[in-house]
Amino acid sequence: MSSGKKVKKAFCATLDFNVAKKIFVESTFIRALPGFSIVGMANQSIQESRDRIKSALLGIGFKFPSQKITINLSPSDIKKEGGHFDLVIALLIAFQQTTSTCREFYIFGELGLDGQVKSTSAIFPILLSLARKYKNISIILPQDIVEKASQIKGIKIFGVSTLEEAISFFREKKYNLPYVQRETKEFFDKKIEINGTEYYYDLDFPLDFKDVKGHKFLKRVLSISAAGMHNILLEGSPGCGKSMSIKRLRYILPPVNIDEVLESQAYKSINQEDENLSAKRAFRSPHHSSSKPSIFGGGSSRAMAGEAALAHNGILFFDELPHFSKQILESLREPLENHKVLISRVNSKIEYDTKFLFAAAQNPCPCGNLFSKVRECRCSDLDIARYKARISDPILDRIDLYVLVDEDFSKEDTSSSAEMFKDVLKAFIFQKQRGQSELNANLSEQDIQKYCRLAESAKEILEKAISNYGLNQRSVGKILKISRTIADIAQSKMIEKNHLLEALNYRKR
Repeated sequence: MSSGKKVKKAFCATLDFNVAKKIFVESTFIRALPGFSIVGMANQSIQESRDRIKSALLGIGFKFPSQKITINLSPSDIKKEGGHFDLVIALLIAFQQTTSTCREFYIFGELGLDGQVKSTSAIFPILLSLARKYKNISIILPQDIVEKASQIKGIKIFGVSTLEEAISFFREKKYNLPYVQRETKEFFDKKIEINGTEYYYDLDFPLDFKDVKGHKFLKRVLSISAAGMHNILLEGSPGCGKSMSIKRLRYILPPVNIDEVLESQAYKSINQEDENLSAKRAFRSPHHSSSKPSIFGGGSSRAMAGEAALAHNGILFFDELPHFSKQILESLREPLENHKVLISRVNSKIEYDTKFLFAAAQNPCPCGNLFSKVRECRCSDLDIARYKARISDPILDRIDLYVLVDEDFSKEDTSSSAEMFKDVLKAFIFQKQRGQSELNANLSEQDIQKYCRLAESAKEILEKAISNYGLNQRSVGKILKISRTIADIAQSKMIEKNHLLEALNYRKR
């Protein structure tokens, strides 16, 4: 057949909710009325790419033949979206009349009308997902995302700035040149290496604990919370420093490894919150009027990550905890217990990781003055009981540290964030050198038995506490993990009596 179709192929990928799916991009030129169509469940953003691709190709002198161009995105049962398909489609069209080939490269990039290759928010999470599925894959990327993407292990990256550069890359067979790993930009100033893994941290404290006057006891508890990533609830009168303190907690959290940084960045990119890589852990503080989907994720056509997923590896802060809806509070059980959020739809199920430190603050009563020394409480006993009842026992049972915050600012305490972070870093190193993959708050039952070893005097105290307070298994595990963190700050291999007694002091009574 003189008009025989010659199909050329290349690779791209799309996000199917939060998982990358490999897409085969095929092109044919057929003798028919001139036209340009894209098939394979391509959404509007891909259909609009035809005009961008035409303009970019005409700008480099390409002449469209008098044939019908068909681009197929396979498999056809997966919805595709995003401007990052522009470059691979343009290359297949440009190479239809040449001997050049795109070989087995994954190609990403949005085209400007002048042929510039640009990044999109979808590319980074796609790369991270692909790197977990496939090893040693070669990828063509916009130059402006190359430095960030080079932090992902197991992929070979080539950057291009224009369509002309991309065409030259294949025509001149630059992919056959020996690949030299580029020098990775140091995104983080401070790092430590423990057991062969690098961890990064930041010594910049834009919100400093030295601004919190007094509250020596509160700062001690917050240091423990940060060191082990323990959930914490602060209760006290309005203006006593609850929210002020928790907003500073983010800056003394433990160091992060590169995988944790990339995971957090991927969730932000899915929600089009594209930012530079940072060693600071996430901090999310939704308002109590937020809807359930905004906190736990959802969406009919595209499941966006909610605040719980965006807080992964960081802090999720609920201020005015009892004012959140009952539905939201009860939905916290799964992410707090299993560190996962599962969003179910008719055709799919999407799972997000939610391993965060849950921090909350609340007033002691509806008017807030129950603990006040200068203001009179206007609430009845029934009002207070109803207010407290908004938070169920199963939720309170998942809170590790409970603190009553007083209004006494007379005791001067000048502890700064830098000083508190030293304790956190010391405990972090102690945990990692011990061989823990997880920080203390997330230890499994097997890990508790392995790492939470009690001195004889501490065992006696624990047995009495179980008998006197009627502690259940979860409460015992929680107390052991808090005790382990206190011992880590003190650089003690064994949990001593004083460590256990302090941990018992933080339980909700």
